Amino acid sequence: MSFAEEAASDVPTLPGTHSGIPTYLLEKARKAKGGIFETRTKPRAERQRLPVVPQGIERDAFLQALAELKEELGAENLEVNDKPLTDGWYMEHPNTHDMMTILDEEELVASAVVYPGSTEEVQQIVAWANKHRIPIFPISMGRNLGYGGAAPRVRGSVTIDLGKRMNKILDINPEDFTCLVEPGVSFYALYEAIQAKGYDHMWIDSPDLGGGSVIGNTVDRGVGYTPYGDHWACHAGLEVVLPTGEVIRTGMGALPGNNTWQTFPYGFGPYSDGIFSQSNFGIVTKMGMTLMPNPGGYESFMYTFPKEEDLAPLMEIIRPLRISNILENVAQLRHVSQSIAARGLPRSTFYTGSGPVPSSILHAEAAKSPVGDHTWAYYGMAYGPSHIRAHKLALIDSEFRKIPGARKIDPSTLPADEYFWSRDRVAAGIPDIQELRWVNWTPNGAHVAFSPVSPIRGTDATALFELGKKRHEQYGIDFWPAFCVGLREMHLIVEIVFDRHDLERKTAALACLRDMVDDAARLGYGEYRTHLVLMDQVAGTYSWGDGALMKFNEKIKDALDPNGILAPGRCGIWPRRYRGRGWEMTRESGLVSEGRGVEMD
Repeated sequence: MSFAEEAASDVPTLPGTHSGIPTYLLEKARKAKGGIFETRTKPRAERQRLPVVPQGIERDAFLQALAELKEELGAENLEVNDKPLTDGWYMEHPNTHDMMTILDEEELVASAVVYPGSTEEVQQIVAWANKHRIPIFPISMGRNLGYGGAAPRVRGSVTIDLGKRMNKILDINPEDFTCLVEPGVSFYALYEAIQAKGYDHMWIDSPDLGGGSVIGNTVDRGVGYTPYGDHWACHAGLEVVLPTGEVIRTGMGALPGNNTWQTFPYGFGPYSDGIFSQSNFGIVTKMGMTLMPNPGGYESFMYTFPKEEDLAPLMEIIRPLRISNILENVAQLRHVSQSIAARGLPRSTFYTGSGPVPSSILHAEAAKSPVGDHTWAYYGMAYGPSHIRAHKLALIDSEFRKIPGARKIDPSTLPADEYFWSRDRVAAGIPDIQELRWVNWTPNGAHVAFSPVSPIRGTDATALFELGKKRHEQYGIDFWPAFCVGLREMHLIVEIVFDRHDLERKTAALACLRDMVDDAARLGYGEYRTHLVLMDQVAGTYSWGDGALMKFNEKIKDALDPNGILAPGRCGIWPRRYRGRGWEMTRESGLVSEGRGVEMD
């Protein structure tokens, strides 16, 4: 299929496919897809490929092992990755590699993809991997874009795509506001199911884009934008296949015949759920999730602030309002640079020179928009009956207007396609797809994120802003800072958008990220989540006590996964048979992801 044919093909929809778009978003998705293919210049991959064989097993033995697994699960449930790599786009993404790779696309690539249909089949795959000492890499739906997508950390791993056949919503309980889902349930699908049942008294919490797996996002500690935005804090109950093949249920799920698995997460004894988030200690096959009660009304609001130096005093205003829940949701404070990019237009529309787009151009463009010129934009939401909202909004207004030049934007003046309305929908528990638009900033747009966590303080926000701005200027990259404010901490999310067909720009993006990670760590700020390529570096910054935490993680890994088959290297945790062989990706290792073999039996 050519680019033109791929662009013209329609977007998959729910319920036709588990990974499809809801029909209410279909026209928006078609437009997003068209914009992406309009700027795509990267040639389609044409070369014929042999499947990549993971280190530690001979090719003939590997192919024989794949044939054995195909016999066990059915030929239709295993695909060998021997075809040209196709990038697709958000709604039609690959499960063989990272469609937004910052390395060569053949670097982090799967050898094959297997599709289990049940927890029992996941157990079969794990037993097979142990028998042949083949690395496996589970994904829920593979839409962890900006952090590695569906790519395995170890080249040649067999990807376990849990989403294709394990995509059932097992339960939605309208009385206790909980659900139980499999890995292939997206936020789009969960929202649609709740709507179809007429459960208007319940909301979901969605990330910026709703196509990702509820389990995948939660286990990677992703966030959304209602008061239930901390997804990991809102989960309750896991079913997990361990690397040796046993199955456990955590919390109340360990009690036979229990009736509180999704309502009380802790159960009795040590709380083990945490070791299965951002780790390679098990494969989550079921998860409970708590849902938000409909607050009885909501009202989005937006304020703009004129100067970069407004950041510090603004954070001092935000902190007490957020801690006291006057500012109720995980809101965003965005820089004007990303506001311009969110229109979905190529950078060349505004500027064709080298280096970051000049500030004067950004402000001139902002001045033409319905929102008007600004440097910072705060998107928030008030919840509850009208009289309660009015009280909270009055408090917020009096505080925000302490910043000279602060303006409250009247939503009635904003057109339907203004970015404000996407934030409005997401903060109201309605999944959207508009956030995708800023990848059109460059041809072949890809993105990777810098995501440090800090207290909600003006000094911290300023320090992170300044270090990010300095490094972006050094590498000639447009700087898009956005602060996502939790209850007592904030995540700075800096999206670097680059042309994935341009080696120079990919290299600059990775170097900028590596510098910012080290800069932030020296100031006491750690990443909460990162790309596959940066996991070793980020894990290394958590080095207190001569690396005591990593030593602890390695002990758990070796106990639970003695053969080192499950997602080796994920979050910087390497099994014993890989250690000391150069598998860690650092600045010194450059653009190569592989090490020098594995320990043989």
